[in-house]
Amino acid sequence: MTSTNSNTHHKIDRLTHGGIMTNYQCNAACRHCLYACSPERSGGYIQPYMADKICNLLNKCGCRSIHIGGGEPFLDINGLLNLLQAARDNNITVEYVETNAFWVQDEDQAHEYLQMISKVGVDTLCISLDPFHAEYVPTTLPIKLAEICSKTGFGYFLWQDRFRKTLSRLHTPNKVQSRADLERQLSPNYVIETAQAYGLRMGGRALSIEAEYGTPIPVAQLINTNQASHTTQKKPCRNLLAAGHFHVDLYGRYIPPGCTGIAIPLEEAIAGVPKDKYPAFDALVTGGVMALYDLAHKQGFKPQATYTSSCALCFHLRHWLSTQDGFPELDAEHYAASLMYT
Repeated sequence: MTSTNSNTHHKIDRLTHGGIMTNYQCNAACRHCLYACSPERSGGYIQPYMADKICNLLNKCGCRSIHIGGGEPFLDINGLLNLLQAARDNNITVEYVETNAFWVQDEDQAHEYLQMISKVGVDTLCISLDPFHAEYVPTTLPIKLAEICSKTGFGYFLWQDRFRKTLSRLHTPNKVQSRADLERQLSPNYVIETAQAYGLRMGGRALSIEAEYGTPIPVAQLINTNQASHTTQKKPCRNLLAAGHFHVDLYGRYIPPGCTGIAIPLEEAIAGVPKDKYPAFDALVTGGVMALYDLAHKQGFKPQATYTSSCALCFHLRHWLSTQDGFPELDAEHYAASLMYT
């Protein structure tokens, strides 16, 4: 992907592989969710015209394969089928559809759904299986879906299969589990152990895990204050210009890998993000969290005494700026939702 003018646009790496988010709504509110999805999230489901627009844009910029995620894609089977058809019409391969398997209460319906998505060219599911999902979806359901896929020859993989043995220790796998249940049956430290096993990027709701288990660091140390000049040492954050695992949400907004809560229209991400249009994005790209801190400080931001990481500080800065005027790239709902269900 190229910029039309490198002096006036930020160049994002070529979009080759990513995902389309069908919704932010989900039957679960997993404590590790990077996108802070939950039953309370607004916005409905991706509409057919937007599905076609996104797939057309991705095709034109050279993206030939995607995965489908959410939220929970199977909350609206017809909406999901419309999206899968749009991908097919625009010559984009859907590698897999993510699901937590909440809908596998009825085996006949499960067979029907698999047949329906198979007819529009999808042959693989990514089925969530871990202690965090077990707080909202009985472990028996993802296992049951995997068995149905195996019987019918439908492709699947459990994400992550390593947790199958761990979850086999549950006394009541056919029921959802509370944190107390899981601490008693799996480990008093299952939250941090699961996060470490995942290798989680601490963003979105997962920052609450870091807040609970991380080591507090003085804010002055994180912003690397130069005591002589009283200025911060700026190091650009290149995550925003990477595109190794990008996402596009149901509104047609490009979300950089790992940096949730920042959303740029896909058209601008493809053409080159206009400089000076998105102040928080500009600050991070040119000077990282230090530049963002300076920007927020000038507008009245007061930091906490400590944070567990520079990413936690960055989240707090973006959350605060999202409540101010003039930051269209910051999704205020995301930041608020990330702090729920801690």
